[in-house]
Amino acid sequence: MGVLQSARDGLVMSYLGLRKAVGIIGVALPFVLVFGKMLLDGPGIQDSISGYYYTSMQDVLVGSVCAIAVFMMSYHGPEKKDDIAGDIACAFALGVALFPTAPFEPTSWETFIGRVHLACAAGLFLTLAYFCLGLFCKTDPARVPVTRKKRQRNGVYYVCGYTILACIVLIAVAEFLPEDSPLLSIQPVFWLEAIAVVAFGMAWLTKGEAILKDE
Repeated sequence: MGVLQSARDGLVMSYLGLRKAVGIIGVALPFVLVFGKMLLDGPGIQDSISGYYYTSMQDVLVGSVCAIAVFMMSYHGPEKKDDIAGDIACAFALGVALFPTAPFEPTSWETFIGRVHLACAAGLFLTLAYFCLGLFCKTDPARVPVTRKKRQRNGVYYVCGYTILACIVLIAVAEFLPEDSPLLSIQPVFWLEAIAVVAFGMAWLTKGEAILKDE
């Protein structure tokens, strides 16, 4: 029994470690892309996170999204819907990585690929919001009463989930801004995407018990 318990504990720790790793990727990715591009290509912020595909940070962007996709594929929660959500998130993440956003002056084919990218990105963000609001907030029936830390973690999940949804809505609004809008000078889509990605990372860090772990 001791050996089995040790093996089980090791698997749990490894799984929590993977959640933390994905959370770290999410929190760090926008900052790594911005500062990496400044160091390698010079100052300036791209108009979106996906725009870093056309900078020296291309491999970092694609590699990070693929790492998230692999974890989502291997994710197994307490219910079947967790597994399905993980598989869907994996598919969308691979779509984001393999179908780049359209360049500044795209051909008709690049425009089509860019639209696939946008659809996958929207699907990925919506799925990540579902993880926060529909899956992470559930409570194991075997753990009654709900601990204070669990209630606090649920608060984090709600904030992160609704933040992602709000960013999706605002990104859609930003796409309809007139070309001479002063707001475009601050790259609103990039910052909204960055906030959504960081919110995703914070939710997974919390789920990995890096934050608000039960005593």
